[in-house]
Amino acid sequence: MPGRQKQLLFSVCGLLGLSCALTAAVATGLPLWLRGAVLCRTGAELVNATGAELDKFVGELSYGLFHGQRVKQCGLGGRAARFSFFPDLLSAIPTGLHVTVIFFCGVVTLFSSVATGFFFFNAFGRPYKTLQGPVGLYLWTFITCVSSCLVMILFVSEVKLSRLSERIANFNEGNFIFQTYTERYDRCFWLFFLIFLLQGLNALLVRLAGIQFPFQQNKEVELSGGAADLMY
Repeated sequence: MPGRQKQLLFSVCGLLGLSCALTAAVATGLPLWLRGAVLCRTGAELVNATGAELDKFVGELSYGLFHGQRVKQCGLGGRAARFSFFPDLLSAIPTGLHVTVIFFCGVVTLFSSVATGFFFFNAFGRPYKTLQGPVGLYLWTFITCVSSCLVMILFVSEVKLSRLSERIANFNEGNFIFQTYTERYDRCFWLFFLIFLLQGLNALLVRLAGIQFPFQQNKEVELSGGAADLMY
């Protein structure tokens, strides 16, 4: 492939990587990861509420990785309150899993930035080492792609397996018991899915630029070396 086309492809990859880094950094801090509703089960059972009457006992809940907001409905109007995971909810949430999600969000931001720099370095510079050369682009892209996937998997595990929404709704609540009514993942969660897709597109663009996959290239080198040994 001509050098101009390679520069163009690497520049596009660099812009996509920069977009991923900025998107991951912003999405990590926004409270738009999950939006749902919680039912005040105690209040609903006291009055035996059914059908449309349940609306008086269904509150709202939205949160991210650091803070959020909840509105509790127990038949007497809503009680709105803001909360922070650190340090308010440390005793109620699975802290290790939650911190791991934040850690991989940081990994996505960091390695997306690193990949951006190396894409532009390969477009306009002269790489002289494996990690700085074309083969290294697969490494940075692969790390970012896997990390963004882990962010989604771990967050879903925290929400579904650890019942994060119920833990938040029942925190410091002694008189009423709340349970999850509805849950849906909000835009920040899906932004990490978009990052996953963009990093996969970057890998395809690198391959389109004529750069072999690392394992495929090693295999070809071994075969050529074996043929040379037979000749001698």
